Amino acid sequence: MKERNELMERMELVILETSDVHGNIFPLNYGNNQSSDVGLGKIASLIKKERTKNPYVLLVDNGDLIQGTPLTYHYARVNSHRPNPMIVAANEMKYDAAVFGNHEFNYGKDILDSAVNDSNFPWLSANIVSVETDKPYFGKPYLVKKAGDLKVGILGLTTHYIPNWEQPQHIEGMRFEDAVLAAKKWVKILKDDEKVDIVVVSYHGGFERDLVTGEPTEKLTGENQGYQICMEIEGIDVLLTGHQHRQIAGNLINGVIVVQPGKDGIALGKVTILLEKDAAGWKCMQKSSELLSVPSDEEDFSLLEVVKRYEDDTQDWLDQPIGKIEGAMIFRDPMEVRIKDNSLIEFINRVQMEVSGVDISCTALFDSVALGFPEDVTMRAVVSNYIYPNTLKVIRITGQDMKDALEQSASYFEQYDGIEIKVNPAFIYPKPQHYNYDMWEGIDYLIDISKPIGERIVKLEYKGEPVELGKEYDVVMNNYRSSGGGNYIMYKNKPVMKEIPTDISEIIANYILKNKIVKATVNHNWKVIY
Repeated sequence: MKERNELMERMELVILETSDVHGNIFPLNYGNNQSSDVGLGKIASLIKKERTKNPYVLLVDNGDLIQGTPLTYHYARVNSHRPNPMIVAANEMKYDAAVFGNHEFNYGKDILDSAVNDSNFPWLSANIVSVETDKPYFGKPYLVKKAGDLKVGILGLTTHYIPNWEQPQHIEGMRFEDAVLAAKKWVKILKDDEKVDIVVVSYHGGFERDLVTGEPTEKLTGENQGYQICMEIEGIDVLLTGHQHRQIAGNLINGVIVVQPGKDGIALGKVTILLEKDAAGWKCMQKSSELLSVPSDEEDFSLLEVVKRYEDDTQDWLDQPIGKIEGAMIFRDPMEVRIKDNSLIEFINRVQMEVSGVDISCTALFDSVALGFPEDVTMRAVVSNYIYPNTLKVIRITGQDMKDALEQSASYFEQYDGIEIKVNPAFIYPKPQHYNYDMWEGIDYLIDISKPIGERIVKLEYKGEPVELGKEYDVVMNNYRSSGGGNYIMYKNKPVMKEIPTDISEIIANYILKNKIVKATVNHNWKVIY
């Protein structure tokens, strides 16, 4: 065996990924203002260390950057005459590229266009195309970067399921093509035309199958095509993923190294590629991925200082008192909220009913962190309990649709084992989906979790009479749910009777401001039994 040529060139390429940062820069929980190991401030300290260790480092954001905290909400709704604070921070961190996530569109075209225009780096998307021209809507499907004489192609893809959730006016003029088909086209261009040595696909989407066995782990809707991309497309070296908020590292799928760094900036995804160059060019000899958890005792204060004025304005706004709660609208156990009628959910539903003019409503407790409204209500309490920039729609459904929707919600629970109430793992893995369990006002119902999924609604009445399965009812709900989001397919393409384009958190705040004192009430119209 010949000895290896000692003059052979070697190099190490590092690719760093953030994804699903969701508006987090500062290391804190806005609900209680306590410190938390999240955000770009902590991520930036990790990135600086990586850049000191290696001359060839690429930094990519994989989407869902500009929405998700009171900081970004306040910017979008109150303070948007300034540059976007997330972009100010990202420019300071010297990102090489970013990819559009589904939540990039939540605040509308003006906010998104400003973010793109103010960025010192390109936003990539190969599969969001213009309806008029059939070309990439945002201009750049990919980016070619040089690391020495190594050519690296970075292709951007976004889950094409967005039209199922987003408000039509926010994506007007755009067509979301199948991510796999788009990848097949553009990876070939990168290899054949651009002659890149390494192909990195940054896909705001996750995995619909088990990474080892390939068995489906969720309904194959096309929302998360990561496994399919790895298996069906030749020439990909690295797949950066997100959207599912999972922490994935160390996996090779069909020779493609994959990574996903969770959410909120709790970790930085790192891919390391070892390369050698011979007469035929650069060859990948080894590749690995890992997650770098943010340090609990370290943050980049210089970065935080750049966006401090945004944070100060947000904190002042959050602490503005807007009214009082008479009675109890605070809770400690999220499961208690989800097994019987309670004052917080009843209040949100009644606000939705009043503003929409209908008498049936449904909403969710979006995560297990919110704690309800204290006696003295501030904007902090409102945006901490209603965390998404949803709007309202009134849709017309049948009694059968209503029952089917309630059965879908009832599948949130495992069948009762006689010991304790448990959440169905499908609502926890691969990512928590507590926001897909709805609770209703305006109807009376019982959920019997001793029964199998699909047979749990044992009582369903409207105004004291059984709901007629063939009759039509008008129901107010958020725009995500009304489009069928969360596997509520019974709502898809139902007649829209009314739209209320104002953010629901703003509707709630305005209601409290107007009434000044809100009485906490519980009419016990529903509960879980076993």
